[in-house]
Amino acid sequence: MTDILFSALGQLADPAVLMYLMAGVVIGIIIGVIPGLGGTGAVAVLMPFIFMLEPNQAVAMIIGAVAVVHTSDVITSVVLGIPGSASASVFLLDGYKMAQRGEGGRALSASFTASAIGGLFGIVVLTLIVPVAKPIVTSFGSPEIFALIVSGVFLTAMLSKGNMVKGLLVAAFGLALGFVGVSPVSAEYRFTFGIESLSDGFNLVVVALGIFGLAEMIGLIAEKTAVADRQVDLGSGWRKGFQDILRYPFDVLRGSAVGTAVGFLPGVGSTAGSWLAYGQAQAFAARKGDSRFGDGDPRGVIAPSAASNGIESGALIPTLIFGVPGAAPFALLLGVLLVFGIQPGPAMMTKHLDLVYFIVWTFALASIAGAVLSFVLARPLARLSFVPFPILAAALVPVLFMSGFQGPIDLNTFYMMLVLGLLGWLCKACNIPRAPFLIAFVLAEPLERYFFLTVKVYEPAEWLTRPVVVAVMAVLAAAVVLPWVRRRLAAKNAQDAGRAEALMAEAEGGGATGRVRLLVSAAFLVFFAVQFVLANQYSGNGSLFPKTVGLVGTGLALLAAVLDFGRLKTAPDGAERQARWRYTLLTVGMSSAWVLFFIWLVFAAGMLAGTVVFALTFLLAVARMKPVKAVVYTAGIAGFIWAMEHLAYMASPVGYLQLWSA
Repeated sequence: MTDILFSALGQLADPAVLMYLMAGVVIGIIIGVIPGLGGTGAVAVLMPFIFMLEPNQAVAMIIGAVAVVHTSDVITSVVLGIPGSASASVFLLDGYKMAQRGEGGRALSASFTASAIGGLFGIVVLTLIVPVAKPIVTSFGSPEIFALIVSGVFLTAMLSKGNMVKGLLVAAFGLALGFVGVSPVSAEYRFTFGIESLSDGFNLVVVALGIFGLAEMIGLIAEKTAVADRQVDLGSGWRKGFQDILRYPFDVLRGSAVGTAVGFLPGVGSTAGSWLAYGQAQAFAARKGDSRFGDGDPRGVIAPSAASNGIESGALIPTLIFGVPGAAPFALLLGVLLVFGIQPGPAMMTKHLDLVYFIVWTFALASIAGAVLSFVLARPLARLSFVPFPILAAALVPVLFMSGFQGPIDLNTFYMMLVLGLLGWLCKACNIPRAPFLIAFVLAEPLERYFFLTVKVYEPAEWLTRPVVVAVMAVLAAAVVLPWVRRRLAAKNAQDAGRAEALMAEAEGGGATGRVRLLVSAAFLVFFAVQFVLANQYSGNGSLFPKTVGLVGTGLALLAAVLDFGRLKTAPDGAERQARWRYTLLTVGMSSAWVLFFIWLVFAAGMLAGTVVFALTFLLAVARMKPVKAVVYTAGIAGFIWAMEHLAYMASPVGYLQLWSA
């Protein structure tokens, strides 16, 4: 075991691997500052590059991005009072208060250091768990793996932020989209409707970029403003932040432990983990009688910072050992490994143990590098918040579509991304969590395959009574009870819970009226009913799972519609709320029209020419940039697209005019 551990470390000595690791770290840090994109957006943008890389290079780049997103997203929260992500909203309580009294540097210094320690803590736990878990997981059969995959989908939906029923509903929707294409249990195509591009199913990169990346872009374009409108002042106290880490070592360790434990549970997420770490630090401080939480206590920054990166490293445990993504970014990591023929889970413990430890070392190095770079880049990264969103979107929209094109190599992918982007935006507007959708989508195929193997080989009484299956069912039962317990605990601390929920709700978005939420539930009801009907045309094996998901989805959608109708009756939409929603629809409609304009330009003239026309027109009309600056910026965007095509050897869409002239 030791020789494999150090052999994996030796693989990091490859200069190319280190270069791609640092590229991932830099991209992760930059995207972490942009509100909404987060780790999933960072990984989705980088995924198209993996097709031209060696496995170690690709994994290093992806891990580098995931490891540092929650290191940098604290910058805007502390300096500007604007969360870089939902999980970073916890820093508004103490980090922002410290910045307001001129100690922003102290808060950031403590946060960056605690974040690196939290990541390293989780990696140490993973390193210690692997030798113990290896003989256990390698003895798993199809019933155990099937039960673990079910738990991954179920827990992600049950424990993620947002409405529990809607979480389960959107997870069922993810499974339904995962059934499109070749059936893994029967020799037939399902739900392709004769469309050739759907014969291989929905591409993972396209789905992730649409649901997360483009959904955020549509919202950002609609804003037409910058995140912040005042001068950046990081304040002083950078050295004092280091001293705070030494002064409160147990808060660092407790936060790291909480984060790693939360990361191990699929779907709980960094938001819940950060607030849980903050709560336990506040409780310990209250016992000691020196609590200044809510008024600029450095422990209110240290504990959630350690937890946020501990969650990311902890999420590697279920992803690598059981093949169940611990969070949405790790669903994409699982997809990266599958591209190279590596199946995470029990088989990885025997066939690719060296890769497991390579990921361990990579995450550790990325955590340290991310903290160091965050210190260096904190000021320029904070200034990103002053760049109007349309200026960022002019570059990001072409990059997102260029990235999504790499998998299917089909222009129709652009329309698919736009539809998924609007769906993702609608989910965000209705406070429907999107992580359950992505994780369920990734796990749809193995879930169906292992269920088929289980029921064909074992009798129901045999596989349902196996110890691991029973333990998983007990965990799922506890997950059903947990929300009730949390509500009871929240009732005892109504004031703190109210503050937390208000800040989290503000960070997570929302804004849809009750009628819109009801219409969304009704649309899901129609979708699952149609899916169930269409599933009956396939063979017995091929239709079993789609029909099951159709029935479950129909039931969940009906329940969601009933709950939405009840809320609408008790709290009807006011005229002001309806007016705000109409304005939001108008602005998002205009944003979508610009994206559609870009798609048509690419269809007509190709990627490079379409990008130039779109970027220049968009910058002049929407961003109101001066012509000279707009031309220079457009040239930079075009240069990057050209480099992606000719230097990175990425496929570029060819327009009809190019084909006609040829």
